[in-house]
Amino acid sequence: MKFIDEAIITVQSGNGGAGCVSFRRERFIPRGGPDGGDGGRGGDIVLQTTARKRTLYHLHHKKHFKASNGSPGRGQNKTGANGRTLTIELPPGTLVADNETGEIIKDFVLPGEMFTVASGGRGGQGNARFKSSTNRAPRFAQPGEPGCTIPLKLELKLLADVGLVGLPNAGKSTLIRAISSARPKVGNYPFTTLTPSLGVVQTNWSEPFVVADIPGLIEGAHLGAGLGIRFLRHIERTRVLIHLVDVSTIDPAQPLKGYKALMQELERFETNLAVKPQLLVLNKMDLPGSQEAADLFKKALDRFDLLTISAQTGQGIDQMLTRILAMLDQENAS
Repeated sequence: MKFIDEAIITVQSGNGGAGCVSFRRERFIPRGGPDGGDGGRGGDIVLQTTARKRTLYHLHHKKHFKASNGSPGRGQNKTGANGRTLTIELPPGTLVADNETGEIIKDFVLPGEMFTVASGGRGGQGNARFKSSTNRAPRFAQPGEPGCTIPLKLELKLLADVGLVGLPNAGKSTLIRAISSARPKVGNYPFTTLTPSLGVVQTNWSEPFVVADIPGLIEGAHLGAGLGIRFLRHIERTRVLIHLVDVSTIDPAQPLKGYKALMQELERFETNLAVKPQLLVLNKMDLPGSQEAADLFKKALDRFDLLTISAQTGQGIDQMLTRILAMLDQENAS
């Protein structure tokens, strides 16, 4: 499935139904008055964000969306049915603009947001509305108002589904290169990378998702060290965190030292970050002594649901992606 982050579509709301010209015709009522009903309102076009959508791929081939028209009025003062509202689902982070003027119409950020981008035309009034003391038999009714047509440009501003966090040199850049087309610089830097990298992960069994290689955390980040608050605020926008641990740096005397340092920074900045859905992954399992270090870490943490991978060789990558997709689906359902 291709990752599509831009689409140009045309939306058209429904036309209002015409009012009815009708007169009451019943036995023993020779002079029945006008009884033409109003036309129904045309259907609206509504944009709604949903976590089920992560790209604009579903709008890649269909370019025109039209809501149904309102039904015309009928005799016996019967109002026509309103046209059905047409709802177009979008992923959170979609910026909607008028494609002709460039004017921004709506910036969607959160799932569940709704916005009526094109209102349906008003239904015309039937001739019963125009009866008066001077015009007891009006023979005219209003036509329905036309709907409106708007060309829209949709642009998905990448909001990462998954954030890769970890101490410097945990292997985040190598991992994002292994699972996506992003190509961040890889090296043994003594300090944190200066900018985050975004990559799109495509699998054969699910819709693509966006992963952010967030710069490595250093001690004191909650006070502004390194990228500091900029880094921590970036994490707030992700839905799932992948906590990457370099097994080669695990100290046998204090196996959880690095892990606890990172968790402490998250908690000190914002408690919600520490409780965000998180997958713990031990990286660099291709190195000598890695299994022994991983066993020490698991024993000290008393958790055996973590994963072990090698971003360099690809070991355990598919299992990790499967777990990530399950976590995202669980977030969608909640």
